[in-house]
Formats: sequence, C-alpha cells, structure tokens
Amino acid sequence: MFRKYFKLDFWFWVKAVVLILMLAFLIYPFATLITRSFFSKKEEGLTLVNYIRFFSKKYYYSALGRSLFVSVVAMITTLIIGVPMAYIMSRFNIYGKKYVHILIIMSLMSPPFIGAYSWIMLFGRAGLVTKFFENNFDVILPSIYGKLGIILVFTFKLFPYVYLYTQGAIGSIDSSLEEAAENLGSNKFRRLLTITLPVILPSIAAGAIMVFMTSLADFGTPMLIGEGYMVLPVLVYNEYMSELGGNAHLASALSVIVVLCSLSVLLLQKYYVSRKNYVMTAMRPPAEIKLKGGKRFLLSLPVYIVAFIGVLPQIVVIVSSFMKTDFTGFVGGFSLDNYETIIRRLGTNIKNTFMFSTVAIIIIIVLGLLISYIIVRKRGIVAQIMDLLIMFPYVIPGAVLGISLIVAFNKRPMLLTGTAVIMIIAFVVRKLPYTVRSGSAFLQQMDKSVEEASINLGVSPMKTFFKVTSRLMLPGILSGAILSWITCINELSSSIMLYGGRTSTISVAIYTEVVRNSYGTAAALATILTVSTVISLLIFLRLSKGKVSIV
Repeated sequence: MFRKYFKLDFWFWVKAVVLILMLAFLIYPFATLITRSFFSKKEEGLTLVNYIRFFSKKYYYSALGRSLFVSVVAMITTLIIGVPMAYIMSRFNIYGKKYVHILIIMSLMSPPFIGAYSWIMLFGRAGLVTKFFENNFDVILPSIYGKLGIILVFTFKLFPYVYLYTQGAIGSIDSSLEEAAENLGSNKFRRLLTITLPVILPSIAAGAIMVFMTSLADFGTPMLIGEGYMVLPVLVYNEYMSELGGNAHLASALSVIVVLCSLSVLLLQKYYVSRKNYVMTAMRPPAEIKLKGGKRFLLSLPVYIVAFIGVLPQIVVIVSSFMKTDFTGFVGGFSLDNYETIIRRLGTNIKNTFMFSTVAIIIIIVLGLLISYIIVRKRGIVAQIMDLLIMFPYVIPGAVLGISLIVAFNKRPMLLTGTAVIMIIAFVVRKLPYTVRSGSAFLQQMDKSVEEASINLGVSPMKTFFKVTSRLMLPGILSGAILSWITCINELSSSIMLYGGRTSTISVAIYTEVVRNSYGTAAALATILTVSTVISLLIFLRLSKGKVSIV
C-alpha cells in the first residue's frame, strides 16, 4: 500500500535526492542570507536597521541608482547594435556570414572582466594606444575609467545576447506576413516597423533582459574599470570583505536588494511576453536577399567592424601575453617570460581552475540528465518546482551566491568556507541551468515511442533510461555541458568571494594581477582562458551543428 501511494521507484528517489540537494545548496543558503539581513551586531533580535541604513544614506542608495543607470544604458546600446546586426545577418548575403557569427558568439563567451582589462591595456593611463598618441602626437585621450568605460565594455561584450535572440526570432517569421503587408502597399521600412519588429519584440525583450541582468550582476568590470563609480555588486563585496572586519548583515541586506531588483525586472519581462506572444508555422522563412558588389561590401563593413570590436579583447590579451613588461607596463619586444612566470608562480591557480571545473561538469552532466528527464517526462508539481528552482541562479548574481554560501557554511558541522568543495558547489549551482535547458530542449524533440518500445520488450524503466534515453540525450546534454564548462572556467563573481589561499582560480589570479599592475602575467592567464574558451566553443558548435541556444 505504501509503495502504491508514494511510488517508491527509481524516479521517486531521484526526485527526493535532487530536491534535498536544491534545499541544501540553493534554498537554505539564500534563506540564511535573507534571515541574516534582518539582524545586526548593534541591535538584538530582528531589525530593519540594515534596510533603513541603505535607504537613508546616499552612499548606499546611490550605488543602486548607478547600477540601474549603467544596466539600462547598456541595454539600450546593445539594442541599438544587436537588432540591426541580427536583421542584416539574417536577411542579406553578408561576406563570410558563418565566420562572423562565430566571432560574435566568441565575444559573448569570454568574461566581461577580460574585456575591461583589455580596454585598460589599450586606453588606460599606461595603455598602448594612450601612450602612442601621447608620445607621437602629444594628444591626451579621454579616460576609459568610470561609467562610460563600464558601459562601453558591457555594450560590446553583451550585444550578442540581443543579436542571438533577435536572429532566431527573425528566422522563424513566416514570410507570408511580410508579403501580405507588401501586397497592401506597405513599403519596406514601414513593413519593418509595423510587422517585423512587433512580431519579434518578445525575443528582443528577452535578449535585452539578459543584458540588463548580466550588467546588474557583474562585479569584475566595475571593480576594474569603475575607479570610484560604485555600483551595487562592488558595494556588496566591499561591505563583506572590508579590512575593518566587514558587515555580513549589511552585505546580506544589499544582496537581497540586488536579487529583488533582478527578480522584479525578470517578472515584468515575463508578464510582457505573456501578453505579446505570437505563434507562427515558420514553414516559409524569409528568403535571403542577394546583394552584389558595392552594396554587399557596404552592408558587410559595419558588421565586420562591430564583430572585430567584440573580439578585440581576446586579440589584445593574446598579443599582450607575449610582450615584455616591467614595473612601468609594456616595454616592447616579445618573449615567453610571462608564461614562465605564471607556470612558476601561479601554476596552482591554473590547476585549480581546470580541476574544479572538471569535477563540477561531471556533476552537472549527471544532474542535468536526471533533472531534464524529470522536467520533460515526469511532469507534475515536483517537476514544476525543479524547473522553477533550476532557473533561480540566473536571478542571483555571483557575488550574492558567494555570500549566501559563506553565510550558510561558515560554521560546523558544515564548515566549507575556503575549501575546494564550496567552489565546486558554486560552479554547479550557477552553471547547471545551461545543461538542464539544453537537455530538456533535446528531449522534447525525442519520440516517446523509443522508450515505450524498450519497456514493452521487458526492460525496466530505469534500465531503459540509462541504456536508451540517456544515450539519445547525450548530444544535447554535452552541448549544454560545454557552455557550462566555458562559464565555469571564466567565473569570477562567486569565486572572488569564496576562494582561499589554496583554492584560487585563474579568474581570481587575473583580477589580483591587474590590481597589482602585473599586466603581462594577467594577459598570459587570460590567454589560457581565451584559448580554452575557443576550443570548447568550437566543440560545442560541432555538437550542436552550429545552432546556439541561450537559456
């Protein structure tokens, strides 16, 4: 009877284990963070003093205003660049379209702080371009530091979100809609404004929200290039890691405010999309317009320029990694000194990055397989809860997740702070959604009859899953896992909060080397990440057959 009502089969235990893991490493840490925000060292019992302090002192609430400002402006600038890029790439025969598309994706895959670091090397006070103009033309270029620098980095780093979402939507439009408008006398520009853009607006909004949330949550870029332009993630870090002992309670309250801002924007976007949802057959996608000669070149040129600026950070770090440096910066000439230095001095960081990421990816693949199957094939209240919880890390900035894990696991019997275990947990929690979404999308396209045939032949559901279904799901799972791997090796926001002396990663080392003005070693470390990212991305494109899916 007990078995009948509670279905104590294999999937019951899988659901139970997954929910326990989510409870332990996602819900419990964040609940602890919220609870901590209502306490204070100066007052006993529950109190709102931390929130009152935030909203009453300009130093704190102005940081929120700055975060919202750079995020909104970055969202607008990426729309200005990303939407036209997507339209041109989708509708016209741009020269080398396939390779331009790969370059755009590459610019998205590297972490934003590498972009900030690259712009510093080019246009910082001792930057290559700055020194060139100063020494040869006696011209002082405008400063790259501050809010304009942050917006510049965000724009050319994050416009691929808008581009990829918009391009996918444009490719799914049924051409009969535009043909009908044209037959009714509408010119091409009016048709674009009244038919094409309104139909794809939900997808454009989804890309814009990804830009907003990524900008709002980013720590590395404003920390490196902000120079006093205090935004909320940096304020959270400073409050928690203060040399005077820090204020974990206030940092917790700031973290809750960041999450509430992200969650509010995400819910608004979902509400908007639910009201503006269009369904089309997409049986007749628009035909590519064939241009020739000068017209084709003139339309290809701005696409090339934007794509080049997008990948410029990777080019800069690779070239700079071979340049000789001293305490004044780059001094010219090429050598392997920077690589010899990092292998000798920072080899542990390199080893940690790939070891932690490898362990995390193994866990992500196993959990991704199981959770994807539950969400798609075992629909019900438990599956809905998992689907909701698995997306929660997208709302939680990395620094906030780091603080929540520290607050939750900074005392016995679960004293994990500063260990490799907590770093791996952070990687899994933050990056698992990529694999789950990819696996779910792949499984939805699979015919159930394959599994049903195996079960009808006497194979148990559990064996059917491991011998048949999981093998068929593997390409989709591996595609998502490679994206998870790329983001794991590049992770900074949570790592900077969680690392200890023996668990520092490449991203943390790059940040500390830039702060120490050791640009050569930072470039060599960034090159290792860039090359690893490119190789992983090429494997991903091969597995996904060139189709990139963003959650």
